[in-house]
Amino acid sequence: MTKTKILSGTGTKNKKDSVDLLVLLAVVIVLGALGFVVWKGNNFTKKWEILSRSLFELGGVNHGLRGLKNTVIIAVLGLVIGVFIGTLIAVAKVIPSYSRAVRYLQKFCDFYVALFRGTPMVVQLLLGYFILLPMLGITLPKENACTLIFGLNSGAYVSEIMRGGINSVDPGQTEAGRALGLSFSTTMLKIVVPQAVKNILPTLGNEFITLIKETSIVGYVGAMDLCVAFQNLGTDSYEYMMPYLVMAFIYIILVLVITLLIRLMERRLARSDRKRS
Repeated sequence: MTKTKILSGTGTKNKKDSVDLLVLLAVVIVLGALGFVVWKGNNFTKKWEILSRSLFELGGVNHGLRGLKNTVIIAVLGLVIGVFIGTLIAVAKVIPSYSRAVRYLQKFCDFYVALFRGTPMVVQLLLGYFILLPMLGITLPKENACTLIFGLNSGAYVSEIMRGGINSVDPGQTEAGRALGLSFSTTMLKIVVPQAVKNILPTLGNEFITLIKETSIVGYVGAMDLCVAFQNLGTDSYEYMMPYLVMAFIYIILVLVITLLIRLMERRLARSDRKRS
């Protein structure tokens, strides 16, 4: 009876996989046919020739590579700043509020998170670059200013991610650290936070992907990124379709590479946990 059920379940699974494969194949065929019709109807061959000339004969490749480099740098450094700020805020929020100073600190953290989560990223970028930094007398290159503002924004989101990760760690870990004579901050930073980072790794990856895509707004302050580079290519040739399609394809490749790296890290951490157990 059990064997019959197992065989029946296996057959059902194989049948479902076959149906999914057929559906995927049908979708690919339909999309391919639509792509062919669009390609023929919009004279893509000529448009591609224009883009190729802009890229390889007029120096567009160097322009695009510079934009790609700035996109990655702003996103990576923004995430690093965000993780640093977010970790500090998350730890501050889980500290037992025995003193008035701690309660004031937690209220300030709540205000910080509400401020950056409650306003659009482009508004923060405009206010930070054109108003706040000049008021403070701080002069930064455009890309560096964007990195700083992206990091401040990311810190608000990472703080909530990190707080959830800290709360997911067994409270016994904190109790064990305190029982060994470690201070609360040492217990957090050396015992709890490393375990929390492992738990929130996929969510941090999503935050990194969000930063990669949000860098497309840095052109509002005149900074160079992937989006601005391909906009300039379109402006130079008065042909925007192919530059925008290639730009979208590059963003997709970036996201797929980041997703693959996150999965590899997850598998490595899972393998390490199995060895320890």
